[in-house]
Amino acid sequence: MLQLNKINFDRKKRDRMNKQASPFWLAIKQFMKRVWRVIRYVWYRLQLTRWLILAVLILIFAMSSWLTFKAKTANVGEIKANLQTPTALYDIKDERAGTLYSQKGTYVDLDKISPQIQNAVLSTEDRTFYTNHGFSIKGLARAAVGLVIHHGQITGGGSTITQQLAKNAKLSQKQTFSRKFEELFLAVQITKVYSKQDILAMYLNNAYFGNGVWGVQDASKRYFGKNASELDASEGAVIAAMLRSPSFYNPADHLDNATARRNLILGLMVDNNKLTQAQADAAKKERLVVTNTYEQSDGYRYPYYFDEVVNEAINRFGLKEEDLVKNGYKIYTALDQSQQSKMETTFKQNWLFPDNAADGTLVQGSSVAIDPKTGGVSAVVGGRGEYTIRGYSRITQMKRQPGSTIKPLAVYTPALEDGYHYDSSLEDKKQSYGTNHYTPTNPDNVYTGSMPMYQALANSTNAPAVWLLNQIGLKRGIKSVEKFGISVPKSDQNLAMALGGWQGGVSPYQMASAYTAFANNGELSETHFIRKIVDASGAVIVDNTEPSKTRIMSQKTAKEMTSMMLGVYNNGTGRYAKPNGYQVAGKSGSTEVPDSYGFGTKDQWLVGYTPDIVVATWMGYDKTDQDHFMKNTSIDGLAPIFKYEMQQLLPTTAQTDFDTEDAQSLAKKEQSGTSNELVDSIESGFKDGINKAKDTANQWYNNLKGFFN
Repeated sequence: MLQLNKINFDRKKRDRMNKQASPFWLAIKQFMKRVWRVIRYVWYRLQLTRWLILAVLILIFAMSSWLTFKAKTANVGEIKANLQTPTALYDIKDERAGTLYSQKGTYVDLDKISPQIQNAVLSTEDRTFYTNHGFSIKGLARAAVGLVIHHGQITGGGSTITQQLAKNAKLSQKQTFSRKFEELFLAVQITKVYSKQDILAMYLNNAYFGNGVWGVQDASKRYFGKNASELDASEGAVIAAMLRSPSFYNPADHLDNATARRNLILGLMVDNNKLTQAQADAAKKERLVVTNTYEQSDGYRYPYYFDEVVNEAINRFGLKEEDLVKNGYKIYTALDQSQQSKMETTFKQNWLFPDNAADGTLVQGSSVAIDPKTGGVSAVVGGRGEYTIRGYSRITQMKRQPGSTIKPLAVYTPALEDGYHYDSSLEDKKQSYGTNHYTPTNPDNVYTGSMPMYQALANSTNAPAVWLLNQIGLKRGIKSVEKFGISVPKSDQNLAMALGGWQGGVSPYQMASAYTAFANNGELSETHFIRKIVDASGAVIVDNTEPSKTRIMSQKTAKEMTSMMLGVYNNGTGRYAKPNGYQVAGKSGSTEVPDSYGFGTKDQWLVGYTPDIVVATWMGYDKTDQDHFMKNTSIDGLAPIFKYEMQQLLPTTAQTDFDTEDAQSLAKKEQSGTSNELVDSIESGFKDGINKAKDTANQWYNNLKGFFN
């Protein structure tokens, strides 16, 4: 057997030598030797080792400089103030309306935190806390090992308390090596600015302890019914345990896990000379009893409005959501708390809304109120039923077909600007347009041949609107809609645009914003939620106190449009939605479901305004199908809701009177005036004739008298 193995070995060795001796492999070998000699020569000649070392040093220096710069400019000195102060929202009167998030508990100084809590945390999280410079060499080494093992990702661990504070207060939670370096440099800077006592207090006040509780004081109340200053060693160890995993180690939900972790931490406290073994054994024998005396303040008082403030801060002003949580801003808004409360009350009146669908699905709704003079949003409600914070917004994100509410924007305003008048005669005939023979129909299938413009608008008659758009030109209508701040998708750029059956759709926010131009004498104010944002130091970081205004129509046109839209609520399609004792202008709108569904609508709109407020309200199902649509129109479906809503909102406004009358009343006066002018003309002519005859007779008499004399 040994002989056979030797023979095989010899054969392989011979084959390898023969292969190496082949001309091809000899050429390859010689080529590689020459290449290596060139590399060695160039490397030695150019001193590349020194250059490589220099490049690495330069890279390290550049990174260090950059990270130092970021740490120095990170406003570390504001961390304590930011942690002590939650981000608060203020209304239009600069009165506090609530807090933006609940991620800040009751802040207490270190002397109000039990030494047992402090000792447990230090023994578990950072034993060298009072002697290190904000970082740990061992921790950095563990992070480096984690980097290799997890292919460039840091999985956590190894951070000092100061580093954790830096991460929680100033950085994202993303576990990356670059963030680890930022964390390190920030920790060093924090150590230079704050005392160790302040750092520990800030860390404990900013930590999360499960069940929606932030900060050690509120955690003590939530789980033990005591102040943080009153906790013993056993309870302090439980508090420290939750820092590792608040969902897994909180005693309210996982008592066994919390007990086991407590016992481990008590042992660590013995190792760290914070407890004697006897004290630790006695603490382990204590039975954990959960007592909840924590009362959470309802800071997020108006969730629909507050959500939109967050959206605007992020999307319009470029702030990060994590900064809104951490930095203790004061956000001044256009909120009217009275209007907001009354609008929310309206949407809680289930008797006003249609019955639920057979499967229990709620008919949804959304409403927006805006001050037309400033463009400030004073109140919003984004739906009914269960609400999800920072969820889908039916106020700004939802896009639905506008129906006839688009007619004033797309047809009647540009027509008036082009020389038509409120009483101009429009064709009311069933007729086809274009090569595709588009044929709009009136809802009642009745056609009068012609009607004045104000009547066509008030009764929302379709045929005259399409005829008029065709007269002024489709491009003119599209341009007008876009001036109101609403883009028209390519697919909707046709004559059917006049009736609002758009594929693209609009949001209630867009619709309310557009109508502010009518209420504000033709000027469109930039619609907004936020007026100003101030940071914890008092510096203004967002100033929107003077939003832009754009004139999109003449005052004459705005006045004339208002005159016509007063007729909508006085005697037109919105008459059942008119609030008692108030004059309101605006427009109704509905979009029909497919004929296969039966009679009904998928979108219902009512927009109403006075010189002081513009309100746009929508109702419908989130998803329309054969089982989810409304078996009525806005005339009788949404009308009672809108009426109730406006009767709540209008008393909170200045109740400024309109500077014009209903177009129908103006037309009657004009007709009456024309008749009176005719009678006066006849009477005047008759009198003039008599006087002239008398003068002639007197002249003849005088001439005859003179002849005889």
